[in-house]
Amino acid sequence: MADTQAVNHSGSEKFKRFRLPQRLEHWIFMGSFTILGVTGLIQKYHELPISQAIVSVLGGITNTRLVHHSAAFIMMLVTIYHIGAVAYRIYVRRVPLSMLPGAFDLTAFWKTVRYYIFLDKEPAQQGRFTFEEKAEYWAVVWGTVVMAATGFMMWNPIATTKFLPGGFIPAAKIAHGLEAVLAVAAIFVWHLYHVLVKTFNKSMFTGFLNQHQMEDEHPLELADIKAGTNIVHITPEEKKKRVRRFWPVYGIAAAVMLVGVYLFINYEETAIATVPPAEEVVIFAPLTPTPLPTHVPTRTPPPGGLASWDAGVSDLFVQRCGICHNPASMIGGLDLTSYETAVTGGNSGPGIIPGDPDNSSVIIVQSAGGHNEQISDVELEQVYAWIEAGAP
Repeated sequence: MADTQAVNHSGSEKFKRFRLPQRLEHWIFMGSFTILGVTGLIQKYHELPISQAIVSVLGGITNTRLVHHSAAFIMMLVTIYHIGAVAYRIYVRRVPLSMLPGAFDLTAFWKTVRYYIFLDKEPAQQGRFTFEEKAEYWAVVWGTVVMAATGFMMWNPIATTKFLPGGFIPAAKIAHGLEAVLAVAAIFVWHLYHVLVKTFNKSMFTGFLNQHQMEDEHPLELADIKAGTNIVHITPEEKKKRVRRFWPVYGIAAAVMLVGVYLFINYEETAIATVPPAEEVVIFAPLTPTPLPTHVPTRTPPPGGLASWDAGVSDLFVQRCGICHNPASMIGGLDLTSYETAVTGGNSGPGIIPGDPDNSSVIIVQSAGGHNEQISDVELEQVYAWIEAGAP
């Protein structure tokens, strides 16, 4: 939201659309959005070669998630600033609520449709913001709310499952990923078309639109500027009063929101931190030395070093994977705490296919690398050999 002003530059009249703080806000938000989109989609589609290449450039999955979380933190700060900036323009400067959609926008939408199918000769006459710009703005608002809510659930799964069923975690992951795809697609298909292809709109670079662009995109606002009806008159005394009221209220609101951001980030470190560290205990200490037999019977190790589910595999899965893949959490719809559920698998297909490790989702996911609880190469080879031997 901004008040447009006519400015004469070297005999060519231009109209100021956005001030420098608004343009900086836009580019910081756009930068954090771009980083979030890239680092998020390469995690969602981690099996693609380009995703694995970008993760490698970023220094691995841990660094990738750190960059993703940092960009989310910046976007939350920009959102808090935006709320204050909009409130200031509305309350202190009395800028009209020109971004709110109304019945006029439905009329403009219908007239635009008729224009594109050659039923109307003239496009819709629109004002300060077109219905396309309003739709995009409120889509960003909605998307930010959805991404923040689902991001908190995934960032703080234990805190979430104290109040909501465990199934909300995989649901949040799905919603978060699909909303990211939708947002990135909207930027490329909708936003870039309107600001780069349809007309090269440089207002977010320079802050200005020329006469022709105003006539083409915002003719009703241009008419108001020419008539002088777009100017909001407010006395300096009244403005000072509003400023004195605004800052304490916004200061308290901003402090509350910043505390919320802090809790968002630091409420819990990770689900893994809740597992007690392993302790070394003495199981058997003989009172007197006992000589070893001349021959200690040994058991021939099975292929890969893991005998069966009950003799090694179960312990490995429960200790390394059971934090997320258990009956309560069911991340990805997968439970690896029992043989039956491990074979059944989850959203990515059967977890274990006896005799066919290459098509078992456990092997596929772990072989891709960068998993939240990545097992070692040696352990992966042992599990591979166990499945290849029929997964006894």
